[in-house]
Amino acid sequence: MARKPKDDPNEVLATIDPQPVRRVFTTGVVGMLGALLLYVAAATPPQDPVWLVFLVGMGLGALYFAWRVWMATAMTLELTRSEVREAGGRVLFALDEVESVDRSAFAFKPAGGFLVRLKAPTTRGRAYAPALWWRLKSRVAVGGATAGSQAKPVADLIRIIIAERSGEMPPRGR
Repeated sequence: MARKPKDDPNEVLATIDPQPVRRVFTTGVVGMLGALLLYVAAATPPQDPVWLVFLVGMGLGALYFAWRVWMATAMTLELTRSEVREAGGRVLFALDEVESVDRSAFAFKPAGGFLVRLKAPTTRGRAYAPALWWRLKSRVAVGGATAGSQAKPVADLIRIIIAERSGEMPPRGR
């Protein structure tokens, strides 16, 4: 059996798994909102049909969003030496594209997560996995249903890899 090279770009260095309690809570709250809106529309329908359509539409929209959250949070994120990706293979961003990583309290980031600023707007386009990550122009945010105890080491590892590549930090073992 062949061994992987020491610096294999596909070696998984760290993972971020959505926490089951956060996953159920997030999905449950959004699902309950949808169910409550549909209940209000059915139990005490408003006189104006526009408001009835609004309640039903928002209720169905919230139930759809709850389903999207449930499906998105079933995915694990992986950090390799070359990229951050979903376990299914969809790439969030390549580490060569990273300009900075921000975990500060005032960063526009999801709860328990981090914000990555890219050097240029990504060619991968906008994407959104509710309660897990989003990508818009030159920013990628990771977090939501994830624990900070998993996101913090990933953000720190990204910083270390970027610093090693730019020569700001001596390589390991020297």
